[in-house]
Amino acid sequence: MYNKDVRNYAKSKKVFLYQIAELLNVSESTFIKSLRKEQDKETKESLFKIIDMIAKERECNTTKY
Repeated sequence: MYNKDVRNYAKSKKVFLYQIAELLNVSESTFIKSLRKEQDKETKESLFKIIDMIAKERECNTTKY
């Protein structure tokens, strides 16, 4: 499977692929189809930053009791 590192990183941060797609302004199916082919290094780095951003935003919006 291509882009396993991106998929695993998103999973480890509890970020869903549809959330990444929303930030990229594409449909979930379009984003998943793009992952069928290996992405270049720059694209992967951008995806990792987006995943971190989503995870951090969720962390800030979560109320801990």
